[in-house]
Parts: sequence; structure tokens; C-alpha cells
Amino acid sequence: MKQVRPKKNLGQHFLTDLTIARRIADTVDEPYAELPVLEVGPGMGVMTQYLVEKPRQLKVVEIDRESVAYLHEHFPRLRENILGEDFLRMDLRQVFGGGQFVLTGNYPYDISSQIFFKMLDNRDLIPCCTGMIQHEVAVRMASQPGTKQYGILSVLLQAWYDVEYLFTVEPTVFNPPPKVLSAVIRLTRNARQQLGCDEQLFRRVVKAVFNQRRKMLRVSLRQLLPRDAGGADDLFAHDFMTLRPEQLSIADFVELTNRVEKALFADIIAPCADTAT
Repeated sequence: MKQVRPKKNLGQHFLTDLTIARRIADTVDEPYAELPVLEVGPGMGVMTQYLVEKPRQLKVVEIDRESVAYLHEHFPRLRENILGEDFLRMDLRQVFGGGQFVLTGNYPYDISSQIFFKMLDNRDLIPCCTGMIQHEVAVRMASQPGTKQYGILSVLLQAWYDVEYLFTVEPTVFNPPPKVLSAVIRLTRNARQQLGCDEQLFRRVVKAVFNQRRKMLRVSLRQLLPRDAGGADDLFAHDFMTLRPEQLSIADFVELTNRVEKALFADIIAPCADTAT
């Protein structure tokens, strides 16, 4: 069978450097070497050929029918574990019978953020995620408070995962070459079991303030609070309100979320605890 033609509508950039492919495949070895692996978007299997040799169960999920046919022909030992599906629509609890697994892949750039948000929604199943993404996104994921790159993805991911920027990959090792640098990352679940506030409200607060990142919190948070919110005056009198979102740590965002909840429901329910674990 001839090689698969990269498809622009699927954001396909096939890695051609075998040394880099092996390096990325080896990122799954720590710290959960005993768990099965799910590879997203294997294409023609440049990483798969190294993953399949590891002493652990491997499944791959690929939405491109041409790539699925190629994988069936070239990886017969994986035949029952090649899933011709859309990762973003999959029920991940069905992949390994509800058990945990390591997620990896050369992720399509245009849906990489969606992949990580799906991982967050299934964090009890995915204690580790590795793979290659756009360099700019990788930098944002790993950035710390006080930097220009620190943003929504930084806060939401670092609330639950430790993020490691492993190495940079040049465009020349892809077919076709992307117009940007790539990077390989590893995310490992941290020790936090409870966020210490309402998680959905936490996401709303983080997105609201970073969508107006140049403004102080007292400006950007007003979109979340009705004019007649009982606790609004107390909230906007807090020292936080003169800060901008990139100045807040994860713990600060937890505290801020609790204060927003208190302002929203001051006349209805008691606020949740102010501590995070």
C-alpha cells in the first residue's frame, strides 16, 4: 500500500525523523511504565512502531480512514486495537475497560487544546499525558504566574497536572513542514484530589478574567456578577481586585472563585471552603 497523503483539513503533519519519533515514544516510560497506552493520531505509525515494542498494551485511535487502512496493513499485531474513531467523541471509559492509561500522540495542532480539555474531564483515567504539540501552546501550558504566556490553559491544566516542557522540534522533520515550531511535553497528575471550590465556576472565573487579561479583576469579573448580587461590594473591596490575572497563582484562583461564589449566592447558600488540597 502506498503512503498516506497528508490531509490539510485534518491538520496532518507526518513526522519523518525516526530518532525524534523514538524519543517521543519513550516519554511514556515515566512515571507509569506499567499502564497501557492510547496513541492519538498515529498516521502511518512512525511513533507506533516504537510504542508497540514496549511490554504493555497499546491501542491507537485514528479518524482518517486512509491511515486506518495503512495501519491495518503494516501493524497486523495491532489489528484489534486500531480504533477508527474521533478521539474527541470517544467514551474514554470504554477504551481499557474503565482502567487508567497513558495518553500520547503527535496531536493535530488545531484541536490540541480540545484534547487537553477532554483529558481534564477524564483526569481520573489519565494520570499521565505526553506528546507533541505546537511550541506556542506548550509554552503556555508550562508557563508560571507573572509571565506573558501564563493564561487559561496554564491555570486549568496546572490545577491538576505538573507540566514539563521536554524539548523543541524543528519544522523540517515533518511532511509537510508546519509553519511553526513544535514541542514535546509531559503532564503528570499532581497530588490534588479536590480543588477546594466549585470546579465549573473556577473555569468560568479563569476564562472570564483571561479573556480581558489587560484589565484589573474588578473590571473583568463584573460580567459574572449581576448588579444586585448581595456580596458584590465585599468582593470588589478585596485586594485581589487591583491585580491582573497573570499575577494570580492556582491557589489565588481557588480563593478568588470562592469569593465570587460568596458574592453570587450570599443571600442563598453558605460559601464553600477557602482551602485547596
